[in-house]
Amino acid sequence: MLKKLLFLSAVGISGMALSQNNVKEKLGNYLDSLYVHHKVMGSFAFAENDRPTFIKVVGWADAGKQQKANVDTRYRIGSISKTFTAVLIMKAVEEKKIALGRKLSDFYPEIPNASRITIEHLLQHRSGIHNLTDDPGYLQYNTKPQTESSLIGIIKKYGSDFEPGSKHEYSNSNYILLGFILEKIYGKPYAELIKAKITKPLKLTLTGAGRKIDPSKNQAESYRYTNGKYEASSETDMSIPIGAGNIISTPRDLLSFMLGLEQGKLIRKESVEKMKTFTDDYGYGLVKIPFGKYWGYGHNGGIDEFRSALFYFPDLKVAAAFTVNQSDMEVNDILINLLETAAGHDFEMPSFKTFNIPENELQKFTGKYASPGIPVKFDIFIRDKKLMAQASGQGEFPLEPVSGTEFKFAPAGITVEFSPEKKQFAIMQGSRKDIFTKE
Repeated sequence: MLKKLLFLSAVGISGMALSQNNVKEKLGNYLDSLYVHHKVMGSFAFAENDRPTFIKVVGWADAGKQQKANVDTRYRIGSISKTFTAVLIMKAVEEKKIALGRKLSDFYPEIPNASRITIEHLLQHRSGIHNLTDDPGYLQYNTKPQTESSLIGIIKKYGSDFEPGSKHEYSNSNYILLGFILEKIYGKPYAELIKAKITKPLKLTLTGAGRKIDPSKNQAESYRYTNGKYEASSETDMSIPIGAGNIISTPRDLLSFMLGLEQGKLIRKESVEKMKTFTDDYGYGLVKIPFGKYWGYGHNGGIDEFRSALFYFPDLKVAAAFTVNQSDMEVNDILINLLETAAGHDFEMPSFKTFNIPENELQKFTGKYASPGIPVKFDIFIRDKKLMAQASGQGEFPLEPVSGTEFKFAPAGITVEFSPEKKQFAIMQGSRKDIFTKE
């Protein structure tokens, strides 16, 4: 599934400066340690002074065949694809193929509020069009091929979540529509437009629109690590996330893409600045994020078990990128440590201590839980001596104990704290906290 954005935390550039060789060596050891403890597999890179200076790859591309990943292994990059789509739209504006104020009704009048939704609204997630990946029914069809007609029908049936232009709300549907609109105005497939207008000018030989994953072509599968082994994830059919998340790439290619964009090699610099028209910290396929006293821009992504990030900080002349095909941790921590290292500063190595709870003690947490006013319920159960959680209509996920009553699902930044005497648990993600009670 295409995931919503996970924003980089506002962090300070702290710690004493180390020699670049020492801090890069430490970063390499950090990534090795994460892999050894089954916290992450993937490829990681950063650039200093607009020049790539670090790359590290850990883990498998194909765990089943024990095919190791390397610097040329391609990963699905999820929503970083939105930046590519936004660049194509700005190129179309320069070529007078489309205008930012053009109405969606010129292409899809059947979508609610189409006559009041502009191309710019779609770019900035201000259209009010419902995010189709938020609907529980999405998991019923996401692994099957879809047509333009079927996807438009799905998007149309949800109606509108809010008045166009009134607020920002992230929706993959916006960029699926932009992908189809690009195909209409150019009369060419989205994959050909990516090649002709982005990858060919920048000589990005490992980037393009993805299809079914083919490990024989050095394309990574995505995995969960459970019960002492890597289990392959289900695979979203790439006919679905056109424009929103169907590109495959490598961190090295992603750095070249971002630096090429910043240097005006794809679209005019005034068009790049237009992409940085941030409202609610979202521009045209770009997110604005802090790092200490500096601000940068880029995007991150998630599809199936892939996670990715690409961000550039103009004042620091630093860019960082990663593509991950298995994670059991908050991957934003990796991005922060990449940036700290690129800035020449130390970072804290994580602890890998574990906390074990016997299965008979886990039993007191199991059951079905609900919360007034929240449409989903949670099923808490045990599988292979581990506590698991599953929200209605969504995939199950493991809960790792950090104390006798507190558990975490680090990949999504979720903490669950049980109160057995009250037959409740609190689930926390970011600044949100909800209480669920056993039925």
